[in-house]
Amino acid sequence: MSSPPQTPGWLEQRFPIMSVLRREYVAFPMPRNLNALWSFGAFLIVTMAFMIASGLFLAINYTPDITQAFASVEAIDRHIPSGWFLRSLHMGGVTMLFGCLYIHIGRSLWYGSYKAPRELLWLTGLGLMLMIMVTAFAGYVLPWGQMSYWGATVVLNAVRAVPLIGRPVSELLLGGENLGNIALHRLFVLHFTMAFAILGTIALHVAALHVVKSNNPSGIDPTSPGQTLPFHPYYTSRDGFALCLFLMVYAGLVFFLPSLLTLADNYVQANPLITPRDIRPEWYFAPFYAILRAVPSRLGGLTFAAGSLAVLFALPWLDRSTVRVATQRPLVRFSLPFAFASFVLLGIAGMQPPTETWLVVSRVAMAWWFIHFLLVIPLTSEREIPS
Repeated sequence: MSSPPQTPGWLEQRFPIMSVLRREYVAFPMPRNLNALWSFGAFLIVTMAFMIASGLFLAINYTPDITQAFASVEAIDRHIPSGWFLRSLHMGGVTMLFGCLYIHIGRSLWYGSYKAPRELLWLTGLGLMLMIMVTAFAGYVLPWGQMSYWGATVVLNAVRAVPLIGRPVSELLLGGENLGNIALHRLFVLHFTMAFAILGTIALHVAALHVVKSNNPSGIDPTSPGQTLPFHPYYTSRDGFALCLFLMVYAGLVFFLPSLLTLADNYVQANPLITPRDIRPEWYFAPFYAILRAVPSRLGGLTFAAGSLAVLFALPWLDRSTVRVATQRPLVRFSLPFAFASFVLLGIAGMQPPTETWLVVSRVAMAWWFIHFLLVIPLTSEREIPS
């Protein structure tokens, strides 16, 4: 005889959280053929958790005042027990976060994860990227180091060149004409509050994923239960192993290569009277900084830098091909690696002095980025013969 069905408990009847978790995070069907690139989403969530946890500690001990900000950061590093570790964890987290984010987006571009029915998933992911960029920019200013001050000055001056909205936005952030106490306090509040807004957007992104299900390397959605595996234990164990490797790299960066986490000039307190010989951003902003420098006009540079991201938002409508995976599209398979290489070259160029050679490299790389997304993708969408 079969046993009678069990009656849900009192809490489950009124708030069925356990059944929802079991359905969405245990029995959730995943394609069988996912490769290691699909683990980067888990890396991003874990890194974000480390960032928020360490950021809360740093916020408790930080003073958003231009006369005390640099000293408070030095005190965290040198006097507060384990403060150096939590600050390195936070700074290393930024590097790991952006590295994983760019790989995550690159994987989505190669496997066509932006195509229907996953447009909203793609847009929320890009929205997260923009929010993380804003948060990282605000956080970069907070140590009040020499490079922080002058890098922020360059960006805010570029924003001021935008017609109509540029000056009001700049004045809203600055509270005046130049970086000072008001600006530092506002950037501190922006950095702190944006972290929690990012958490909410991550929840929205994951919810969108659970509605449309995950894409896979074949680009063909599973049509039967035999083509899927439950998320637990198959992918929890695989992602868990990948996370161990990821955390080893993260720990190596924090404990053994701390000098890679920031530029040397940022260990000098900001001095508005002395301009650094070479203003350089952190590596994760370098591609966009290279575009800003490559265009002679300040407004033009900002337009192209913003446009390099805008084409990604428009991609679900620029690419009308029914084939998702670049491997099956000969022209895209040829062009997309060059687009990836262009992004890397822009990053390298942005970290170099603005010599004529690097300006030419930046312009060529920027040109190919736009050619791929605005010409190759739309023109091949309906004419390309899948291989």
